[in-house]
Amino acid sequence: MGLRVSSLGWAAVVVAALGVVVGRWLGWAELAALGVGAAAVAVLALGMTAGRTRYDVRLDMADRRVAIGQRAVGRVEVRNVARRRALPSRIELPVGSSGADLAVPSLAPGARHEEVFAIPTARRAVVVIGPVRSWRGDPLGLVRRSVRWTDPVDLYVHPRVVPLGGASSGLLHDLEGQATRERSDSDLSFHALRDYVAGDDRRYIHWRTSARRDTLMVKQFEDTRRTRTVLVLADAARDYRSDDEFELAVSAVASIGVQALRDERALTVLAGPGRLRVETPALLLDDCSGVALRASGSGSSTVGRRVAREGGSDASVAFLLTGSAPDEADLRLAARQVPAGVRTVLVRCAPDEALRVRTQGSLTFATLPTLDDLPRVLRRAVLP
Repeated sequence: MGLRVSSLGWAAVVVAALGVVVGRWLGWAELAALGVGAAAVAVLALGMTAGRTRYDVRLDMADRRVAIGQRAVGRVEVRNVARRRALPSRIELPVGSSGADLAVPSLAPGARHEEVFAIPTARRAVVVIGPVRSWRGDPLGLVRRSVRWTDPVDLYVHPRVVPLGGASSGLLHDLEGQATRERSDSDLSFHALRDYVAGDDRRYIHWRTSARRDTLMVKQFEDTRRTRTVLVLADAARDYRSDDEFELAVSAVASIGVQALRDERALTVLAGPGRLRVETPALLLDDCSGVALRASGSGSSTVGRRVAREGGSDASVAFLLTGSAPDEADLRLAARQVPAGVRTVLVRCAPDEALRVRTQGSLTFATLPTLDDLPRVLRRAVLP
């Protein structure tokens, strides 16, 4: 509960004080009368905010997670829990950077008043709704008393996501793991034979070769690892020529990430100053809703470095997504910073360009004009 005096209210207080004091000191009756009148108005305004309103206010959302363009509807219910009739009041409902001002009529004990509202969802965002406050004040706006009734509620407007299905299966396939260049004494991928050394596990002795060579030989394996997909989104404003490019990049990150989680693959998503939550597709989309361009964000020159620094030692596939501003030389420099052995896909989100995919060894350059082209990009990025 808070009492706020407006600038007009403070002016009335000053006029009242100066009018009474100066009027009596100078013997100026008219000025003293003006001061008394201003004081009476201020006291009357304060009296109109007196008393305690007892409400039970509920803020409900039909769905706290919606896709772009999906209808988002909420409801505010006000119930008078006092034993006396409640005087009319106003309800403030902040919605993001704007808000609504709703009128609550006089309510009998136990009576309810309900307001239904709709929220625009034309763009990806995290919309903070509330807290709901009621307020009472005088008609002149001198004094206002407000009471907070609810906590704020977050509405997540998720980015558009396209189903990838089998489009990513070739690139991210990990049924038997991916072989690395590291050698191991025990794994699934056989590499070669070597001489037995004291302490080696006798289960891996290759008896047929040992008998032929008349010396003990043991199997050596290649380390295998399950696929960890690392998604890195450049969020520096200098990398994008328009907001549409950035929205396309966010939607591409969300689409690939959701598909990886549905396929139960290990996933790391680096966007903004840290990692996004990847426990469930819903949490990933919630965090994608709040990603924004930053003047000092991670640009194309640093996305590869983030894979090495934050992607984890078991990263096997890395998607680096940026806008159309960086040229191929900038992207190649970023790819060089990715750890050796990591399959890298560089995606330029450029709505005004044609779809292009070019693979050179373990590096793929792709230009993505629309989100609907993302499945084609993934299919064409698979190594033959």
